[in-house]
Amino acid sequence: MPDTGTSELVRMWIDGWVVSRGSSDPIDEPWGWTIDVGRPHHVARHVMPEPSEPAVREIVAATSAPGTWLKLFAEERAVLPWVGPGWRCDVPGFLMTCHLAPERVEAPAGYTLTRWARGGVSRVLVRTGAGHFAARGQIARAGAHAVVDQVETAPEHRRKGLGALVMRALQSDAHEAGARTGLLVGTPEGRALYSALGWTTRSPMTSLWYAPADTAA
Repeated sequence: MPDTGTSELVRMWIDGWVVSRGSSDPIDEPWGWTIDVGRPHHVARHVMPEPSEPAVREIVAATSAPGTWLKLFAEERAVLPWVGPGWRCDVPGFLMTCHLAPERVEAPAGYTLTRWARGGVSRVLVRTGAGHFAARGQIARAGAHAVVDQVETAPEHRRKGLGALVMRALQSDAHEAGARTGLLVGTPEGRALYSALGWTTRSPMTSLWYAPADTAA
């Protein structure tokens, strides 16, 4: 997707993310989108594909609800000076894309793979032979693209290829459902895995949430 701009990619990511999480439809704003998530520590999020200092400062000044998040597609060092006390920084994120294609999927010895889909979301679960949780992930389709979400591997099962197994299964399922472009926002740790699987980094993302001192605990 060499000609697709950051704003369009972020909107594509949002379209799949809201399906994956079951949140509200995104509300158009002059600077991006607002999404109601409705969880105690994640009430809503403001997503800005091209954050500017005036817009960020306006949102910060108007925010009083703990659990409000900012998703700013820019380097942390550029946007942190624009927020004040009470805003806390999550791990850095990276918006990534890939071309989806059929994948060979086979669980390694000692593990089982379960796959199912419901409500536009395909899920993958990896367990040990004894049924213990090992890894999981999900992917939500939105038209011709799909968004990978909530990929995790249990600490005791890492470095065994299970993350790659989950990703290949998700990518293949999304392709079979008709999607051709994959999107995700990965952590620094996940970025290495995704890059090895053919994903391309398109933008950094800074993630902040509002937790003033009297509610941080």
